[in-house]
Amino acid sequence: MAVSGYCLKCKKQTEIKDAQAITMKNGKPATTGTCPTCGTKIFKIGKAEV
Repeated sequence: MAVSGYCLKCKKQTEIKDAQAITMKNGKPATTGTCPTCGTKIFKIGKAEV
């Protein structure tokens, strides 16, 4: 299952490339990666299956 996020540069929902589950400073889970189309960093707050 692929993780999807919203790319602010492409202005559309895309699949996150090289998605990594991280923990923010406040202890909440998040997912980070890049857009496969333009290479912009995508950051999604909330727990996601990677």
